[in-house]
Amino acid sequence: MAEQYILDTSAIMAFLGGEPGADRVERLLRGARAGRHQVIACSITLMELFYTALRAKGEDTAVRLLALVKAWPLEWVYPDEKVLLQAGRLKASYRLSVADALIAALAKLQGATLVHKDSELGVLRDQVDLVSLPSRRKLPSRSQEK
Repeated sequence: MAEQYILDTSAIMAFLGGEPGADRVERLLRGARAGRHQVIACSITLMELFYTALRAKGEDTAVRLLALVKAWPLEWVYPDEKVLLQAGRLKASYRLSVADALIAALAKLQGATLVHKDSELGVLRDQVDLVSLPSRRKLPSRSQEK
């Protein structure tokens, strides 16, 4: 079986924004297109991408963004009861958002590596294989420049 990767919403946002780690996501997508591995995304990511774009840029941009990512070589998974219950277990045990719990549950059940840029997910390193993308470089504050 080919290796499986789950893209957290933060990894997709990093790719779309050209942030550090975007090159890693691009390699995964190219590898999926070439059939070298499988790249999966949880359907809750569609909601997160949509509302983020909707707030920032409006409905037209949000709809175009969803069309763009749905054309990528991703397998979109809609959680079933097994995934929902595993997400509930993770949410009960760790301080995670509902979206992160769902995405992590999918990764755990699939035996997939979770690619993310979300420091909140680090607590799951004993539960799920993680690939942490680099954080944005922080600009020094004015007080640090002096």
